[in-house]
Amino acid sequence: MSDTNKKSYSRRTFIRNVTSGMIGTSVALGSIKEARAVPDKKQDADGRSANTEKLTFILNGRSVQVRIAPETTLADLLRNHFELTGTKIVCNHGECGGCTVVVDKKAVYSCQMLALDVEGKHVITIEGLLNGEDLHPVQQAFVDKDGLQCGFCTPGQIMAAYALLLENPNPDRQAVIDGMSGNICRCSAYPKIVDSVLEASRRMKA
Repeated sequence: MSDTNKKSYSRRTFIRNVTSGMIGTSVALGSIKEARAVPDKKQDADGRSANTEKLTFILNGRSVQVRIAPETTLADLLRNHFELTGTKIVCNHGECGGCTVVVDKKAVYSCQMLALDVEGKHVITIEGLLNGEDLHPVQQAFVDKDGLQCGFCTPGQIMAAYALLLENPNPDRQAVIDGMSGNICRCSAYPKIVDSVLEASRRMKA
């Protein structure tokens, strides 16, 4: 790489490119992939229930229907059936917030919610915030304010922030801290995360 190219490729450019890809995942270039139903067999390899049930709900603005085992979590459904891998399973115990999605305008830990509990409800994932290839104001604010480091917790942070701003469009700094307290950042980027949420609040009102 020439010296000219090195100078023009800044840290912010790198983070913007990486984050935009991470936040949007592959769904930015296409629609939600068609659900793949769990095979209606006697028993799977892990000895789970042989029965499946029909589930119909609104996923990122689109009505979807799938047959699933009753014990399937919402996180597993989103990742394994719809391939919406922006929802991260980190602790899998409802303690870190990495799997946060929005159900009927409320932030939930999808690893702790049975998929069947979203029957007839509206579910929004990190991919669902996109407008085509354009980032949502909350996503863009996290990019512009460097509200991430490794980025692994970022989708959950953004979804928690989105739900917070739906409930309280005008939070002060303490309200953001309190509202985001259920989402852990192992890189300790909390000051930048708070700055990002406050910036998103300003942009969503613009």
